[in-house]
Amino acid sequence: MSYLERNRHSWNVGAMSTSVWAQPVDKATIDAARDGNWEIFLTPKTPVPKAWLADIRGKRILCLASGGGQQAPILAAAGAAVVSFDLSDEQLRKDQIVATRERLSIQCVQGDMANLQCFPDKCFDLIVHPASNVFVKAVDVVWRECFRVVRPGGTLLSGFMNPAMFLFDHDEVESTGQLVVRYSLPYSDEESLSENRLKAKIETGQPLEFSHSLTSQIGGQTDAGFVITGLYEDHWYDDTWPFSTYSPVAIATKATRP
Repeated sequence: MSYLERNRHSWNVGAMSTSVWAQPVDKATIDAARDGNWEIFLTPKTPVPKAWLADIRGKRILCLASGGGQQAPILAAAGAAVVSFDLSDEQLRKDQIVATRERLSIQCVQGDMANLQCFPDKCFDLIVHPASNVFVKAVDVVWRECFRVVRPGGTLLSGFMNPAMFLFDHDEVESTGQLVVRYSLPYSDEESLSENRLKAKIETGQPLEFSHSLTSQIGGQTDAGFVITGLYEDHWYDDTWPFSTYSPVAIATKATRP
């Protein structure tokens, strides 16, 4: 089984859990979005600045690896024409559940974020890509595909994890609460974990992760042709991850296609 199929299965199972990324928004949130009062997240805790979004009414938006019944329904309720593209069938189903419940129009497409060949060139005004490329091996391909499908003058809003998080032994954090440096960067579950640890992660149904570097995350966007016009850092949404006490765990960028 490929790592993509493993991650698809993991997220299909995870979508049925209490994960904060798999909880569909309620009716009150959709009603507020219809009235122009809304926010979305690229990273765990801090909402996207209003100045990054401007007026989205009538805009064609790609929610990339963003299923779960959150961003896509909110943007659709705010007046955008939304396509939700995700590896997980169940995360897409969460988007469709909200769309049906609230009578919203959302096109849901299952696929790999590194392969957007089902879309023509220059067909989106905005791409919303919350922190999810940790689950894909080659992030530079994702940026190139985003550049291809966004229109000139269009925007890519992305979130991604701070690579420094992956220096530490996450099993040690869970068992003792201690931050123990264990791995070099860039980190990959497939290459960095011992054979036994990798086997255990696969057997327990956890998705495989890849840290990437800031060069590939930020430099990869500029190499693809984007111009970075905004950036902020963010912490974890609660106190369960000790690294967040000392450093931001995630980064968000705003990039424009000239």
